[in-house]
Amino acid sequence: METNGKLRDQIFEIINNQLRDNDPPETKTTLDRLLEQGYDDFLIKQMIGQCIVVELFDVIKHGKSYNNERYIKNLIALPKEPFD
Repeated sequence: METNGKLRDQIFEIINNQLRDNDPPETKTTLDRLLEQGYDDFLIKQMIGQCIVVELFDVIKHGKSYNNERYIKNLIALPKEPFD
């Protein structure tokens, strides 16, 4: 499957805003932890992006509210892929 560059850029912008604003702080903690484990910045942002996409999917597809608790749980579980 071909990566949609524009969509990836938008998700990376969300991540960069979270890092800049330290909101939620778990995004920065996750980035730092995965950097220490030897992952590169781009791959880490892809992993964090997967957690964001889980939330976006529920909001867009199912009309559910953003679930910050699940988002943070999925961040903490990285590099395990989020399946919730």
